[in-house]
Amino acid sequence: MRLVFAGTPDVALPALNALVGSDHEVVAVITRPDAPSGRGRTLHPSPVAARAAELGIETLKPEKAGAPEVVARLTELAPDCCPVVAYGALLPQRLLDIPTHGWVNLHFSLLPAWRGAAPVQHSIMAGDQVTGACTFRIVKALDAGPVFDQITEEIGATDTAGDLLSRLADRGSELLLATMDALAAGTATPTEQPEAEVSYASKLTVEDAMIDWDRPAIEIDRIIRGCQPAPGAWTTLHGDRFKINSATVVEAEALPPRGLRVTKKAVQVGTGAGVLELGQVQAQGKKPMRAADWARGVTFAGDDSFG
Repeated sequence: MRLVFAGTPDVALPALNALVGSDHEVVAVITRPDAPSGRGRTLHPSPVAARAAELGIETLKPEKAGAPEVVARLTELAPDCCPVVAYGALLPQRLLDIPTHGWVNLHFSLLPAWRGAAPVQHSIMAGDQVTGACTFRIVKALDAGPVFDQITEEIGATDTAGDLLSRLADRGSELLLATMDALAAGTATPTEQPEAEVSYASKLTVEDAMIDWDRPAIEIDRIIRGCQPAPGAWTTLHGDRFKINSATVVEAEALPPRGLRVTKKAVQVGTGAGVLELGQVQAQGKKPMRAADWARGVTFAGDDSFG
């Protein structure tokens, strides 16, 4: 089949590479416009745009996905299908109607669970034991189209959102390719989603990542892992923002919520139920480091606590 691939971040690269290496023909890529990054805030192409350039594939970078020039070019390209992985923009109906087999999205949850922008993060934060990825036909409603196929993936006790998303992106690339193969062979059989089982996963904000120390330690651990690497779980200490990149629930003498216990080898924090031992932390203006190493450079008062 003739394909036009839509995607933007690193997580979309395994799927793009799998499709390029298949019997299908990727005739173009649609991605988000170049964005400023780094100290100089200079413009850089998205990871998908950079990879497409390496492969010599035509790349479209519209400010708006439904811009007339994009509609015109996609019509000229006449793709059989447009596979999508984390493109990052809404697709108007005039675009959805162009490919013969529509637009097929690789979504990192078991739909209808966790429709939305941050399914992996919300799955970890909710305490799910199993998640997965699925392919579905994009319709106007958010992540509501019929599902072609899915895979499942266990969520490990120490998995961060970054860990889990990396595994799902790798395995999901094979799933997306299998769906393209099935569409080409005429054997794809999509199934409508049960609307009664829908849950939503909105994009995480910095405010969502603020730790509430009155919650149980096990819940805070999930928030920390779900917010890693972005937006990064945080609290405050001495009025400054303080990031916590990893922590472990431990059996230890109880502490009041927010209370600190600092020894030569560990930094522990009290919660609403249980104690967390901090792993990697990042004080404001500092690089990430082991909590014990950070604590050795700080003078603590007897009543110090996190915000």
